[in-house]
Amino acid sequence: MKWIIGLVCMLCSVSMQAQDLKSLYIALPDSLSPLLTKVNREDFGDFLASNMKAEVKNRFGQTSEMLKLTDDYLLVRISKSSKEEMKFLPLNDSVKVVCVVRTYEGPVADSDIRFYDTAWKELPASRFFTLPPEEQFYRQPLTETAADSLRNLRLYADMYLKELRLSEKDQSLTVTYTTPDYVDKETAEKLKAYVLEKPVVYQWCNGKFRQTAQ
Repeated sequence: MKWIIGLVCMLCSVSMQAQDLKSLYIALPDSLSPLLTKVNREDFGDFLASNMKAEVKNRFGQTSEMLKLTDDYLLVRISKSSKEEMKFLPLNDSVKVVCVVRTYEGPVADSDIRFYDTAWKELPASRFFTLPPEEQFYRQPLTETAADSLRNLRLYADMYLKELRLSEKDQSLTVTYTTPDYVDKETAEKLKAYVLEKPVVYQWCNGKFRQTAQ
């Protein structure tokens, strides 16, 4: 009986130790970390703990740098054109999920968001987040002439590009519309009259990112 109790305690201890983002990040499967090895990820934490610049050479021989690391948030510059954020978020008192935002700058920023359990099993993103419709980033034209102008301009803005950012300080997420950065300069200038530049803000509440009142 004592050995059973001891085993349960040991498993609980291991589970508790794994409930910090640094440990989970080091345990990231290679399939989810194509450029950074486990040694790279271990080195990041060691360098930051020693107050050193957390730079490593990734699998391509390029420089990657961890810019932030806390118990529930990290930010890594993977390459010159990509970065990765992670945030540990609670589902309830004992269960948490990892939100991962990867942003690619080619050259316009565009982000992808995914969610995982603490064993790095991917979970349906739709359970936790709904991307704002592209229309939400546009002002409603006041005249039919303006509406026609916007329709013509949006023929050039034919890709929905957005940058997502997790917060280090709280459990919020912002979505910034980046499609105007993708079109030519003349079209971008004309679009300014219709585009709402303020990002859409979400707050983690009851196990889901929910839009806040604008």
